[in-house]
Amino acid sequence: MKIIIQRTNSSKLFIDNKLFCETKKGFLALVGFTASDDESLFPWFANRIMNLRIFPDEEGKMNLSLLDVGGEAMFVSNFTLYGDSKKGFRPSYSGAMQPADAELLYYKFVDYINFNYKDTKVASGVFGAMMDIEFVNSGPVTLIIEKNNELKINEKEL
Repeated sequence: MKIIIQRTNSSKLFIDNKLFCETKKGFLALVGFTASDDESLFPWFANRIMNLRIFPDEEGKMNLSLLDVGGEAMFVSNFTLYGDSKKGFRPSYSGAMQPADAELLYYKFVDYINFNYKDTKVASGVFGAMMDIEFVNSGPVTLIIEKNNELKINEKEL
């Protein structure tokens, strides 16, 4: 599983040129899955991204989390995170999870976030849809968070 987090001042997601969802200050998370991923990764990822200290405190240091600042989160499925462009000019997506499985996992992950972080506004795109996203990247701050089932998750990391 791989997530690209972008700290944002605002995000808007459009489908068919119509506003589908939007968020204020918070982050945009692009979410991708690979074949070995499953729901066992959700607790680690949810804890990591929701508590990631990427927002400035009163001294301007990145010392506050999304939860600390009362921020909002937008999640968007993105299989291209597993694109491999090492050969030629057309990326291979063979590392990405098959669409039917990825769709199920994506919605379960968003549900997991909603259930476990009820006080946080969570928006999400539509799996497989052609989406246009407008956002203001604050900082800019962009981080890649990745872990898969081949790497054991230590209970202390949760």
